[in-house]
Amino acid sequence: MEILITGGAGFLGQQLIRRLLEQGRIELDGKQHPISRIVCFDQGEGATVDPKVANVAGSISDQATVSSLVNRDTGVVVHLAAVVSGTAEADFDLGMRVNLNGTRNLLEACRAVGTVPRVLFSSSIAVFGGDLPELVTDATTPTPQGSYGVQKLIGEQLVQDYTRKGFIDGRAVRVPTVVVRPGAPNGAASGFASGIIREPLAGVEAILPVDPSTEMWVASPRTVVGMFLHALALPGEAWGWNRAINLPGLVASMTEEMAALRKFGGEAAVALVRHQPDEKVLKLVRTWAARFDTSRALSMGFKADADFDSIVKAYIEDNPDAVRIHA
Repeated sequence: MEILITGGAGFLGQQLIRRLLEQGRIELDGKQHPISRIVCFDQGEGATVDPKVANVAGSISDQATVSSLVNRDTGVVVHLAAVVSGTAEADFDLGMRVNLNGTRNLLEACRAVGTVPRVLFSSSIAVFGGDLPELVTDATTPTPQGSYGVQKLIGEQLVQDYTRKGFIDGRAVRVPTVVVRPGAPNGAASGFASGIIREPLAGVEAILPVDPSTEMWVASPRTVVGMFLHALALPGEAWGWNRAINLPGLVASMTEEMAALRKFGGEAAVALVRHQPDEKVLKLVRTWAARFDTSRALSMGFKADADFDSIVKAYIEDNPDAVRIHA
């Protein structure tokens, strides 16, 4: 089976590719399918070098390029390519080209081959915003308050409709804020949630642009990749008519994150975090939900991280070269 991963050169894409290569096969509907090839598509070349991986560079907003990525052997598509929240808010046209037009290009390419490939769309809890209930459920009406959330919500609806029409077997997962993201900071407004752990552990100062009491719905990269694979493995009947779901996560305040930083990095690491409010970040973060009832996802077998300490521990284990300060 051939698997296409858009945004495959990103950190989640690379982790997913490594997991698939380790397994050598992918589970779908209770059956194991050998992987013949993984197409890693992104703006730049992917870092994974393996005979089974084809690294393809191009723009998701270019229809001809995207059409060339999907063929009759493409059984699974994982759509991770996106302009992140802060960047989509700052550059409306870029966000629309990548997050909206790019998703439509990919779905049309899948439709054109006529084989009904299984498509996983990485959505976001940013589809929720405004006056929200204390506990957000799958039945809560999405009312995004940022361009990124709007674009992701439209993508969800397209996946739903292309599935209803029988063009694809789609499923959209609303991903919690992924913490701790390795590597350089990106343009995500939520990036500080990773930065206040990642940078201090590397011996670098980090800025906390929100109040320490701010809570966020978070999950580790390890857990998110596992949930991606589980979402793909489930048969269509398990999803029913509603192909979008809120993934399980943890409620973590920045105070709790700092406590975990102190446990693993000591006072030297904590001293590198500087509180400096940023109104642009605050404006977006204030609209985000932090508490979710994910009973539907849990009943379908999705699993969250155990606690925030385990998230930081996993980051240190997976990125030992990036850690300079230890408790």
